[in-house]
Amino acid sequence: MTAESPIEVSVQTHYLDEQSDPEQRRFVFAYTVTIVNHGEESAQLQGRHWLIIDGDEKVQEVKGRGVIGEQPSIAPGESYEYSSGAVLETPTGTMEGSYQMLSESGKEFDAPIAMFSLTHPSALH
Repeated sequence: MTAESPIEVSVQTHYLDEQSDPEQRRFVFAYTVTIVNHGEESAQLQGRHWLIIDGDEKVQEVKGRGVIGEQPSIAPGESYEYSSGAVLETPTGTMEGSYQMLSESGKEFDAPIAMFSLTHPSALH
């Protein structure tokens, strides 16, 4: 949560061994996002913007409406959770971005998503 955004975003990740194929440079990660509204009014998630950066610094930019086909409205004090995934060509990478939000009173604002790591278990020291 920042001074500009009443929305707090947290992310948990895990490596999907059964969907990955390291020999083919395919490393699949799942992530679960929790979005909490600490504001005074409801806010609807309108869109998303992600930067996915693999270990070779190759950048994938993802923009789109909503998340997983939904544009949830999150009431004050409530949260919304969803799961999705990312495929990298390297065993490590990062993701960061923002959600484009619309408050009940019609104000548009961005909810930042802090950088988080995607790491294959063997890459941990």
